[in-house]
Amino acid sequence: MHLAYPAVLAALLFCTGLYGVLARRNAILVLMSVELMLNAVNLNLVAFDVWLRDALHAGQALTLFTIAVAAAEIGIGLAIVLMVHRNRGTSDIDRLRDTAEHPHEDTDPDTDPDTAPPTGPHDEKAEAAA
Repeated sequence: MHLAYPAVLAALLFCTGLYGVLARRNAILVLMSVELMLNAVNLNLVAFDVWLRDALHAGQALTLFTIAVAAAEIGIGLAIVLMVHRNRGTSDIDRLRDTAEHPHEDTDPDTDPDTAPPTGPHDEKAEAAA
C-alpha cells in the first residue's frame, strides 16, 4: 500500500475540519469539525504505523489514546455548549465572545442603590426581607 493515499485523505479531512472551525458560527458544528481534524490525525498515525512496520504498533496505541481523549473532549464540550445554550439562549459563537459580566464603569457609591451602604433601620429590614 502506498503511503500517499491515506496521507492525501487525511490532509483533505484535516483541511475540511479546519475550514469548519474557522467558518462556522454554531458551537456544535465547531466541535464536529474538531473531531474531524482529530480523525485525520488518527488516520495519519495508523497509516505511518503500517508503513513503518513498527513491531510495537506505537501509532495504533497512540490512536487509541487519541480516541479516548476525543471522546472525553466531546462529552465535556457538549455539556458546556448545552449549559451556555440554556443560560444565553443561543450557541452562536459570535454572540458568546464576551462571556464575562463587566461592571458599570461610571459607578458612584452615593448614587448607585446596589452599592450604597444602608442608611437606617428601614434599609436593614428591606435587606433582611430580600
